[in-house]
Amino acid sequence: METWVVISVVIAAVAIVFQACMLAAMFFQMRRTMERVERLTDNLETRVGPILTRVQMLIDDTQPKITEMVADAAHVVYLARGQAQKLDRVVSEASDRLRGQLVAVDRILTGALETVEEAGYQVKRSIWRPVQKVSAVVAGIKVGLDVLRSQRRRVPRSPDDPVEHEEELFI
Repeated sequence: METWVVISVVIAAVAIVFQACMLAAMFFQMRRTMERVERLTDNLETRVGPILTRVQMLIDDTQPKITEMVADAAHVVYLARGQAQKLDRVVSEASDRLRGQLVAVDRILTGALETVEEAGYQVKRSIWRPVQKVSAVVAGIKVGLDVLRSQRRRVPRSPDDPVEHEEELFI
């Protein structure tokens, strides 16, 4: 059993030495990696530093301009809103006036049409009816003259003649 203890202690000692070697190797590897990272970081800082400085200067230069542009844009929007409201008022007033003018024109046209209609009725009543009556009288006279002419030319007929009887009824 003693041999087993010695073998176990030797194996444990070898394992501890092996672990120490591994830790030392990891330490040196980590140091090299850190040196590389530091070089990369330094290199990156030397390259990016001037760029960041320029960007910061650009931002410092453009910030007042951007602020001014935003303020100008807000002012333009304010003015545009005011102009749109004025235009809306003008268009509303114009449409109201136009509506009033259309109502007035409608009244005028309605009155004119009623007057023309009334004038037509008056012409018909005062001129056309008498003309019709005169035409009827003239037609009656014409028929009467035609009848008289036809009686002179004809031989007197008997009172039972239906044609003569109808002519008498016609007059």
